[in-house]
Amino acid sequence: MQRFRPDAFDPALFLRDHWQKKPLLIRNPWADWANPLEPSELAGLACEEGVEARLIEHTPARLTLEQGPLPEERFAALGAHPWTLLVQAVDHQVPDVAALIGPFRFIPDWRIDDVMVSYAVDGGGVGPHFDQYDVFLIQGLGRRRWRVGPVCDDTTPLLPNEELRLLAGFEASDEWVLEPGDILYVPPGFAHDGVAVGDDCMTYSVGFRAPARGELIEGWADHVVDGLTQDDRYADPDLQPQTNPGEITPEALDRLHAMVMQALGDRDAFARWWGKNSSTPKYPDTDWAPETSITPDEVDELLAEGTPLCRNAASRFAFIRQGENAVLLFVDGQSYPCTGPAMALAMEICAQDRLEPAPGQIPPGPARALITALINLGALAFEAGEDWED
Repeated sequence: MQRFRPDAFDPALFLRDHWQKKPLLIRNPWADWANPLEPSELAGLACEEGVEARLIEHTPARLTLEQGPLPEERFAALGAHPWTLLVQAVDHQVPDVAALIGPFRFIPDWRIDDVMVSYAVDGGGVGPHFDQYDVFLIQGLGRRRWRVGPVCDDTTPLLPNEELRLLAGFEASDEWVLEPGDILYVPPGFAHDGVAVGDDCMTYSVGFRAPARGELIEGWADHVVDGLTQDDRYADPDLQPQTNPGEITPEALDRLHAMVMQALGDRDAFARWWGKNSSTPKYPDTDWAPETSITPDEVDELLAEGTPLCRNAASRFAFIRQGENAVLLFVDGQSYPCTGPAMALAMEICAQDRLEPAPGQIPPGPARALITALINLGALAFEAGEDWED
């Protein structure tokens, strides 16, 4: 697993001085950097159905975008002009790429989006742009020149290209050339532009999502509305005669506003909804669900043998505390109330990508039932249990 050298990066200082504040160049902090994916493997993924891939070419007139999956012969047909291949969620497909997330888990898991991988020939890039999320740009192979500019927003002028959303004007304030193992952190909104310096340039983008206020309001309100009935209506049994029938009185506004706020203001209900919402997989097709459900007896047998358990990299795990003795575990949009040994297991699963329980460590009952449910959901698997994977 890729790890940072203990003296190379201080998460607390980073969060204090840079997180969502200003960019940071981190020169190769890895204990022993090794590029986790070959260019040919990335090209192979871009050809597969269900994998989100994009090919950007620098034609003489403009940058053009082609959506995947791409036919294998497409790469042989590329001309001499610069081009870039982008593949989303490679961490869901390649364990060594998923391992790149580990050093950044001082940031909560629910903020993690995925690891996008790009490959570019000399001069290739996606053009000056800005994103609405935090990203760590890890140089895996070759070299890339990054330029970073000012903070942008929805009013910043863009070129007339809906698909790429490139900046109409870009003036860099900082510039660096990244070598293998180097990392550039870019906060939301900062303009940036990366261009390959030489061929075989690979960059791993560890992205972190941040819900927009509008998305939160819309999603939560839709959920609340789904649970309401037509009988739940405005009522004013103490209505008094009005001097002017055209007035909407303060009393009426108070009642109407209270109806809305009471329905939307249930924090516990919001927590349950957000746990399910934020743990819903981005790419649910990466499924480990067994063709035939694993039985409790099979789980007992494998636990007795000390068989390790591992998480599906495409699955999302999170929990919310419910007092001192219970948590609500969320996995892939499902919720599981947990107490006692099941609570301890749920918290350990959220903290670790891989578990090696000793025989007898996980007692019979709810904890083992939780393991059974998560395996049948496709979020968890026994390492030796290849018969239960697709």
